[in-house]
Amino acid sequence: MLTLHTKLEHAETIDDELLLPLDLREKSRLRSRLVSGEEVAVFTVRGTVLRDGDLLRGDDGRVVKIVAARETTYRVECDTQRALLRCAFHLGNRHTQVEFGGDTRAAFLRVRKDHVLKDMLEGMGATIVEEEAIFDPEPGAYGGSHHPHGEHHPLAPVPARQKIHRPSDKSS
Repeated sequence: MLTLHTKLEHAETIDDELLLPLDLREKSRLRSRLVSGEEVAVFTVRGTVLRDGDLLRGDDGRVVKIVAARETTYRVECDTQRALLRCAFHLGNRHTQVEFGGDTRAAFLRVRKDHVLKDMLEGMGATIVEEEAIFDPEPGAYGGSHHPHGEHHPLAPVPARQKIHRPSDKSS
């Protein structure tokens, strides 16, 4: 099985792709399948979030590109910037992951599908549109997955024996 453990800033060639929704891109230990069907293990430092387009080098030198999967989300839009900021405040107050999109004329928020959040946001006057989209929330203010020093760095030590989460495993 291919083991991915080193993040690269760029690569001459990409050998395969790993398609993952956000909940799996946040896992520090993951067992999955590449687009080609090959089984793969990913080891990252706890708290690392793999982003769409990230490149990981395997133990055999191959390079795999992370591709963020489309998933069901809510696009949150408001008539005014103040109303959108108010929604962002209340989402943050609930420690909800939020993606900020658009520009000053057409800004929006994106959150995971959650009927409780939908009801709250609609109650604040927001327009909620359910859509399939890549969900790439804002990284936390105190950290992120970017490494400021050097081009290649190990994401995490690869243990000799460790249970690796499989997407088909039941959540615990």
